[in-house]
Amino acid sequence: MSLGAPDRDKAVAFAKGAIDPGPLFEEAQRLRDERTGRRITYSRKVFIPLTTLCMDTCSYCTFAKPPGAGGEYLEPEDVLAIARAGERFGCTEALFTLGDRPEDRWPQAREFLERHNCGSTIEYVQRMSELVVAETSLFPHANPGLMSDQALSSLRSSNVSAGMMLENISPRLMEPGMPHHNCPDKDPLARVATIEAAGRQKMPFTTGVLVGIGETTEELVDSLFALKDLQAGHIQEVIVQNFRAKADTRMRREPEPTPDYVRRVVAVARWILGPDMNLQVPPNLSEQYEVLLESGINDWGGVSPITIDWVNPEQPWPHLDRLREKTEASGFELVARLPAYPEFLTREWLSPPMLERARRSSDDSGYALISIPA
Repeated sequence: MSLGAPDRDKAVAFAKGAIDPGPLFEEAQRLRDERTGRRITYSRKVFIPLTTLCMDTCSYCTFAKPPGAGGEYLEPEDVLAIARAGERFGCTEALFTLGDRPEDRWPQAREFLERHNCGSTIEYVQRMSELVVAETSLFPHANPGLMSDQALSSLRSSNVSAGMMLENISPRLMEPGMPHHNCPDKDPLARVATIEAAGRQKMPFTTGVLVGIGETTEELVDSLFALKDLQAGHIQEVIVQNFRAKADTRMRREPEPTPDYVRRVVAVARWILGPDMNLQVPPNLSEQYEVLLESGINDWGGVSPITIDWVNPEQPWPHLDRLREKTEASGFELVARLPAYPEFLTREWLSPPMLERARRSSDDSGYALISIPA
């Protein structure tokens, strides 16, 4: 029996466990099966941490480092070495993750960019994406933070998709004592503007929410409704990512969200976003990740056979064979995809060169053809 149209107050009550979540889980699975059936996807990737320098100082982040303490850019030869290693292991995605506009804060970032004749970090992302396309079979997916129309347009010829987490729609998280204090690029209005720009530029886009960084359940539900309202056909997937405390951060002693709470929030996300949205939860952030299939997800996201999760380095990826075993034991088929989902492999969404490349690398249904050289 359908729950009907998503209702904010009821969604909050479900997420909090104030009412029986059984009907919610049933609805989440029904909505997922309505579109994708028993198919669960993932993207076989390499993680390329293009720069660990960043203008922000988020309380939960262990990725960003200052100069002299791990904050640096990868040189072009380093980028290519990672991409070629991924190619040898049958990867199709080159995930470029980096700090946001480090040149606005660090003179060392400006010096690096000047040495490489780049006017900005975004320009360096563009050049490294083009290098990977020219020298390997991988598909870049850029995740560089805030992006303008111009930046997205410059990346579109070499990236089949891009991404940036909304994280949360509430500006309260930028107040003193909160995790986004003194983090100008975490302004929800600026992040909304990037998501809207991706729609104008016809860039398949990945976004999502963080769970457990200090937000209220009401703010989390409001963030999911905001993403629903921002959908202009271009948001290809929404990630529900649970906070994990890290030893070298200011939030190292903060409680993590309980597995049951995360399960309910994910199911609420499926109810709010409906059957047409691809819904992802990273499998390396939950001990029993397979139970999240009961919450209506249809994707595990990028999983790497060779590189660590640089955002959550303490959480190893599940071995791909184990991921397949657990997925199949739950009654699903695990299928590899490209960084752009099959429904986005069209002229509307991809530049002509990337569309041709994608068609050569996918089967008749648009899923990835995995090739591991001998």
